[in-house]
Amino acid sequence: MTTRVALIGTGGMARHHIRQMIQPQIDTLIPVVCEPSQAAYDLTSEIFDEAGLQPPHNEPDLARLLQDYDLDAAFIITPHAFHHDQAKACLQAGLDVLLEKPMVMNAEEAHSLIDVRDNSGRLLVVAFNGSMSPQIRKAVAMLRSGELGEILGVSATVWQGWAAFTEGTWRQNQALSGGGFLFDTGAHMLNTITDLAGEDFVQVAAWMDNNGWPVDTEAVVMARLASGALVTMHANGETIDTCLSDVQVFCSEAIVHTGVWGEKLELHKNGEPGPQPVEVSPSLGVWDQFLLVRSGDIANPCPPEVGLRMAKLYDAILASAAQNGAVIRPT
Repeated sequence: MTTRVALIGTGGMARHHIRQMIQPQIDTLIPVVCEPSQAAYDLTSEIFDEAGLQPPHNEPDLARLLQDYDLDAAFIITPHAFHHDQAKACLQAGLDVLLEKPMVMNAEEAHSLIDVRDNSGRLLVVAFNGSMSPQIRKAVAMLRSGELGEILGVSATVWQGWAAFTEGTWRQNQALSGGGFLFDTGAHMLNTITDLAGEDFVQVAAWMDNNGWPVDTEAVVMARLASGALVTMHANGETIDTCLSDVQVFCSEAIVHTGVWGEKLELHKNGEPGPQPVEVSPSLGVWDQFLLVRSGDIANPCPPEVGLRMAKLYDAILASAAQNGAVIRPT
């Protein structure tokens, strides 16, 4: 059955997703988008024209869009500050929602959106590449099964030449973005570590540096999980023109090697010469995964409950960094 979806926002990331969504094998119809920028809409229309498809109508007023169009779902790809209210409106209008990362700005909004999800009875999936990748899903399954022993510690790093690349964009506007590199590209790290750990953070200490930019471009986080395992995270958005990551989960029986986007999955067991690749199914992409969740074929790989744990972590990071690394207990 064809899924009728509205795209809320048609910026660069949305246009990346559109190219996947309009493939013939993906049974999806995009009748309308919600985009206040004529320039962004024009670029989106070009993608449909090139594919020989009719461009969707643009209705910049979300309330009117939800009233006038017969839809099944919404894919929200807008600046972070708009996520809560737009997702709330779509859920309350009876739509299932795929929501770009990060889910919301803080834990208060996360609690609110979970309540809306529950009251509406609709589906809410957060479009984090890591949680929606077969590599992270396989790693989570192995960690939960106990086959790797207990989690002793986690170390993660993500880096990108982010500061210069995002200069002058909404991503360096604190009111719209909610933060800098750590809450943008670094949000993938926060979410993936939260997902892999599968438990709450009970102590958090953090330091952040803007390095002369309007928002943070570098951050270091140290934390303790409820189980007692220690976690370190380093985000550097000042480095060379690249975008990579590295994650290790140290367990009593093995070490998991992966990345914040699920770029790889390797396992290093005792007695082996080094990390060995773990076979997983090919990645389906976030929209295809969302369709499988809607059809009941797979469980929600990134529900808002994971988003809540990440939001509580980020709230604690901001509070600690504001106090020069004071230890914060997330609530």
